[in-house]
Formats: sequence, C-alpha cells, structure tokens
Amino acid sequence: METQGLASMSDGAQLRWVALGDTTRQLPVVMLHGGPGLPDYLGDVAPMVADLAPVYRYDQRGTGRSPWEGRHSLARHADDLAELLDAWDVSEAVLMGHSYGADLASRFCLRHSDRVAAMLLMCGPFVGEWRTGYRAERDHRMSAAQRERLRELEELPRRTEEQEVELLTLAWFTDHAGPERGWHWAAQAARRRRPVNWAMNGELGREGRADPLDEHLAELHACLPTRAELLGGAEDPRPVSALESLALRLALPMTRIEGAGHEPWLEQPDTVRAHLRRFVQGTVGPPTLPPPAPVAVVIEDRYDDRRRRSQRAS
Repeated sequence: METQGLASMSDGAQLRWVALGDTTRQLPVVMLHGGPGLPDYLGDVAPMVADLAPVYRYDQRGTGRSPWEGRHSLARHADDLAELLDAWDVSEAVLMGHSYGADLASRFCLRHSDRVAAMLLMCGPFVGEWRTGYRAERDHRMSAAQRERLRELEELPRRTEEQEVELLTLAWFTDHAGPERGWHWAAQAARRRRPVNWAMNGELGREGRADPLDEHLAELHACLPTRAELLGGAEDPRPVSALESLALRLALPMTRIEGAGHEPWLEQPDTVRAHLRRFVQGTVGPPTLPPPAPVAVVIEDRYDDRRRRSQRAS
C-alpha cells in the first residue's frame, strides 16, 4: 500500500513524501536520495524491503514536488528529516542514504542520534581527497570527444532542455560498470530526475567543502547506532578505497558489490535486495542471513565489541 502527504516545516517549507507498506508498523525505514539538487529516485529500491518495514521517501526541499526558493544549509536539511519524523509520528527510524543521502544521514546522526535506530550508508559518504581519483577515473571512461563536449555544455551560461539532458547523460553514464547499459540508464535518469536544482547543489557543495564530514568522524563514531554498515559498488568511479578507509575509521563493516557502480541496485539487483533485506530484518526482526565479510578483521572485532557493550548496557 502506498500513501502520500505534504509536511510543513517550521520555516514554511513544504516537503512531499511517499510511504510504501503498512505505516502502522515500527520501525520504519527512511530512504534518503542523493544529489544534492535531485528529486527522489529511490522508488525502485523501496519495494525491496517494504514487506519487512514501512519505507518512507521524500523530495528534499527545493527538489521535485518540494519547492523552496530560500537558502539551503546542511543543518536545515538534517532538521527537515527530524520534522518529517515528527509529522509521521515516528520516534526513530532505520536510515538508508545513497550518495549525498549517506552524507545527509551521517549529519542527521550527528544532530539527532537518538532518532537513528540503524543506518546503512550506500555509495557514500566519501571522505578524504577522493575527488581527484574520481575525476581521473571518470575521464578514463570517456572518450576525448565526450570529455570535450561535457566541458562545452558545462560552460554554457544557459542550456536548452536537450542540452541539459545531454550534459547529465555525459556526466552520469560513467557511474555504471558497463558503458552501454550505463549510457541507457544515464539517459533515462537525465530525463526523469529533473529539474536539477543547481543552486542548491552549489550551496550545499560549498558548505560541505568548508565543513567536511572528515572533521566530525570521531564524533560520528561515538554517536553511531549499534547497527550501522557501509555498502559500495566495486566499480563506482568514486574510489571504493575511500569508503573502505571510512569503514576503518568508523569501525564499521563494509560490503563491496562486485560488478556494480554508483547505483548498484541497477546492475546487481538480487545482491542488493538480499543485502538490504538482511540489514532491515536484522534490525526489526531476527536476521536470516549471515553478516557481510568486513573490510578487515579489526573492523569486525571493533564492531562486535561495540555491539557487546551495547547489549551489556541494555
């Protein structure tokens, strides 16, 4: 069953949300889409776990059906989620963030850790100097003509609808493991995930670079829920080593999805479905599958130690 609604924020913004499954059940899952500046695109992921727990999604302010003309800040976007949980009468939730949504989930945890029952960070957040490696790999996956055309489109002061679609297709097709299927998926997304709020993208991007999540990892480690994991596509042009480094610093288990890029549910849907279901079931009920292999033995040890400490405390 799907339900929809419009929630009013304390500053007057209105956010459009959709829920799949029985919303009377607790705990719910909240899926946070990436961008920043894109509307929600996780409609194909929500059904993977909606029979286990209700799944909420929403268009972040300034995207999709959540119009907003004011300023953007990372703190305000985190507080939006807290106010949405209030509107849904949800005290705590399982967060699943993809790409920028993983950064948003992390920053929400820093501000509202008591409302995070569990957290799965998918294809993000990336910390350290990862952008150089990403740009180099993206350029490697493109032809010289494609690189030049992308630069031309990025430098245009204004773009037509078709030029915008072409730019997004060129920018996104390298996110996938296979170039042919990647072009198909990117072209579809370029027409569906519109319009892109470039102003929002720029504002939050600048703030993220000025106040990087890297500087808050010790605090994040201290407030993480007992159940938290990372998942990444092994062929994401963004260096998976950056996620592995984050897993080590946060002492969290991480799963690499082989044969998948930045949107692993497209290329390896069965593997992603099984992983998400194991994670959700392990939070809302008895797990049916064993946990993933950690990045290193030390990660598993620290994760288990923290879990045992939490169990003793309870």
